[in-house]
Amino acid sequence: MSPPDHDHLPRHPGRVHIAARQRRTDLTALGSLALHLPHLAASLAVVFVVSYALACLSNPPWWLFFGCWAASGALVFHRPCERLMARCLFGLRYPTPEEDGRLRPVWREVTARAGVDGGAYQLWIEESDGVNAMAAAGHIVGVTSHSLRTLTPGQLAGVLAHELGHHTRGHAWASLLSFWYALPARLAWRLLLRLATRLGRLPTGAAAVVIGVSGAAVAALATATYGLIFLPLATPYLVAAVSRRSELRADEHAAGLGFAPQLMAVLHQERDMEECRRVLAAAPGAAFTKGGMIARLLDSHPDVHTRLHHLQTHVENRH
Repeated sequence: MSPPDHDHLPRHPGRVHIAARQRRTDLTALGSLALHLPHLAASLAVVFVVSYALACLSNPPWWLFFGCWAASGALVFHRPCERLMARCLFGLRYPTPEEDGRLRPVWREVTARAGVDGGAYQLWIEESDGVNAMAAAGHIVGVTSHSLRTLTPGQLAGVLAHELGHHTRGHAWASLLSFWYALPARLAWRLLLRLATRLGRLPTGAAAVVIGVSGAAVAALATATYGLIFLPLATPYLVAAVSRRSELRADEHAAGLGFAPQLMAVLHQERDMEECRRVLAAAPGAAFTKGGMIARLLDSHPDVHTRLHHLQTHVENRH
């Protein structure tokens, strides 16, 4: 049975000290950055080659292009760039006056209780029929229009407290920086894959030479790096595991602010919806796809039952 809805924000003494951001970096954020080091090294090599090629074709020195790319990560915390990312990359919009009137008081309560200046963050809306929210870049906090319409103030506070936890624990900026600095390597890898698909168009002899040279190069690199070049193959699974842990850490943050029951109510609703979808999928004639082990290992979020168990444990330990 689902717990009763919480129509109002729970009473809880707010913290006295208010800081502009009150950020810190926990182990999950550091782990995410560490797991992307191989991609960073590959990106450095790609950007260096491109910068050197551009320097050979034009007057500016290679280190100018290279330095601009290396410093570009600071744009994550630049407000105009964040607004551009919110609109173009994440598909968010500003709240309407009515939405702002519902969202802003709840956000002020959550940030005041956390000892954070709520004005340091930007509130955005995502047009979606799902119950969801997001924390991105340095100051972006987004919530779906459906969540704003259907959740009670207490439940909405629990969701926002979870997203604030991603910001204050460093998950949001670490995730975006990892994505940005790994992008050149990923683009280069996709280009290589496209070139590889065209090997079939080459004459048999030329294709054999290309494959032989590529295989020898990979073998040489594997020997020189003691097999570390194959580490990126396991990175997606490790990154997903760290992401699941960061979600549980954000749940802990919300629970520490006193919003565990409200967040659990939202998760109970999500669990009920998942059960309804499973029942409908199991009906005769309905298409049903069951996620395999690989899909679960690559999932960036823990399952609802795991999150509820951790939150319930936190509530029991406080009593």
